[in-house]
Amino acid sequence: MRTAASSARFARRTARLRASTIREMLKVTQQPDVISFGGGLPAPELFPTTEIAQATKRVMEEYGTAALQYSVTEGIPQMRAWVAHRLAPRFARLIPAEDVLIVNGSQQGLDLLGKIFIDPGDHVVLESPSYLGAIQAFDAYEARYLTVETDENGLIPESLERVLDRADPFPKFLYLVPNFQNPTGRTLVRDRREQVVRICERYDLPIIEDDPYCELRFEGEDLPPLSALETSGTIIYLGTGSKIVAPGMRVAWLVIPNADVREKIVLAKQGSDLHSGTITQYVFHEYVRSNAFEEHVHEIVATYRHRRDVMCEALSEHAPRSVSFNRPQGGMFLWVRAAGADTAELLKVSAQERVVFVPGESFYPARDVHDGMRLNFSNSPDERIRIGIERLCRAIEEA
Repeated sequence: MRTAASSARFARRTARLRASTIREMLKVTQQPDVISFGGGLPAPELFPTTEIAQATKRVMEEYGTAALQYSVTEGIPQMRAWVAHRLAPRFARLIPAEDVLIVNGSQQGLDLLGKIFIDPGDHVVLESPSYLGAIQAFDAYEARYLTVETDENGLIPESLERVLDRADPFPKFLYLVPNFQNPTGRTLVRDRREQVVRICERYDLPIIEDDPYCELRFEGEDLPPLSALETSGTIIYLGTGSKIVAPGMRVAWLVIPNADVREKIVLAKQGSDLHSGTITQYVFHEYVRSNAFEEHVHEIVATYRHRRDVMCEALSEHAPRSVSFNRPQGGMFLWVRAAGADTAELLKVSAQERVVFVPGESFYPARDVHDGMRLNFSNSPDERIRIGIERLCRAIEEA
């Protein structure tokens, strides 16, 4: 008779943990006849498998047992220096390598930030809609959410100011994805970046700037990150190698100029996993410092640009009048609205048509907006995109 009592031993915060819609969907997409626009997956045929194999061989020859040994929590010096050098032109300033911490994917970075900032019941400010993975990470620490209105130009600064004026208790930080946002594909325009930084500076609100898609720009002006703006406030920058090399390597980074925040993250990471994989960092670094890496990034951008165009053309041809969608300047996602529809219910119909997507409600903390859906275009070749969009539009008509 211990079953009921056993469930009571779980921490209270586990009641808020919920299965990822995307991860559950991956189970369905293992069926070969199902076309998935659901996961935020890079194109596997573009993974640099040969180059990674060659880099691994060079690492073992040069570093040997050091690459297989425990390492420092902050990350190997070569990786931290490479990140600092890579970001310096975007930040328009030198970045000290000691400001950089290497983590096991951006998701671990979000978890660690939640761990050091959020007490149960604390407020966090998000864009509406916002990245599902961030909501999951912060849910684990019993956060509550204040949402800021957005439009085609990203977060609306006036809405942010209104939210902060009324906030009680005052939030711990603002989390946003400024470039090719997940899920909407929108980009925060230049003048709003300055406004957001100044508002947060005035209210002494830290900013977590999640920038996983910055290198996947297809067209338009390359905008500086919020972290590039001079401010007396705190801005923490997240970047990742998952979208430009391979997500299975789990190499990502935080740039944290604030030494106190950086030290807390290091201590939290030590209690989590001691350090990110040593050999993976060495192999990643060996590959990205080669000319092959730059060519690889160019190939990814060209391929994803083309696939975005194919998806937009297919939607223009087949979507009913109730459907609207954007045309992002980069990234991996389109945001589609089906007026009057509940896309969670639509997913059940589209699954019968052998095509799946992520319902928009997953990206709202209150799950109270139902007519959106996120479509991933990076993972499918042209013909599967066209067939999948035809199936999806047929499902919309049926629903």
